[in-house]
Amino acid sequence: MQEIDIKKRFPEFENELIKEMLEHAIIREFMAGDYIIQSGQYFKQSMLVYEGTVKLYREGNEGNEFYLYHIKAGEPCALSMSCAIRQERSEVIAKAVTDCTLIFIPATLTEKWMTTYPGWNRFVLDSYRKRFEEMLETIDQISFRALDERLEFYLKRQLEIYGSNVINISHQQIADELNSSREVISRLLKKMEQRGWLELHRNQIVLLPKFK
Repeated sequence: MQEIDIKKRFPEFENELIKEMLEHAIIREFMAGDYIIQSGQYFKQSMLVYEGTVKLYREGNEGNEFYLYHIKAGEPCALSMSCAIRQERSEVIAKAVTDCTLIFIPATLTEKWMTTYPGWNRFVLDSYRKRFEEMLETIDQISFRALDERLEFYLKRQLEIYGSNVINISHQQIADELNSSREVISRLLKKMEQRGWLELHRNQIVLLPKFK
């Protein structure tokens, strides 16, 4: 990976910051489905997504998932930064949704760069703000919306994340992330299909122009 590659992905970074990053960072590749962070794991590095998409979620005692948010290319994992700086255990799981290239930065540099490079400072603070807003939006959906509205919101979020109207996902995966059952999700999706909002295929949903 070259300086020009980092600059294209993270245009707000200063040239000196990029040089220091390439000198100290660890670059790793993960396959879709790989676990990156496990709950209870000490995480001593901050994580940036250079390529691909990562999903963060919590897991209940019975193995059910509580979806938090996705991290896309050009974004950092705010929770990894917090855990690394505070030397705390992670309370979430991070999993590669697609093949990913990730950049890991030592916690000491994560904190140091906050006062050294304005570009890094803005990058980190903007990330915390964005994640906080996403968490509030998720909480709002869970607390005040009916399941059919939450499903619609979920599909819109997938459309935004992947930039495609074709979503490769099973009904069981959606049920896990919305803390529901596969039967209920399948029934709601079938109703959406009957309204002409989408097409259902095996482990795939195609969103049509009528989808709100």
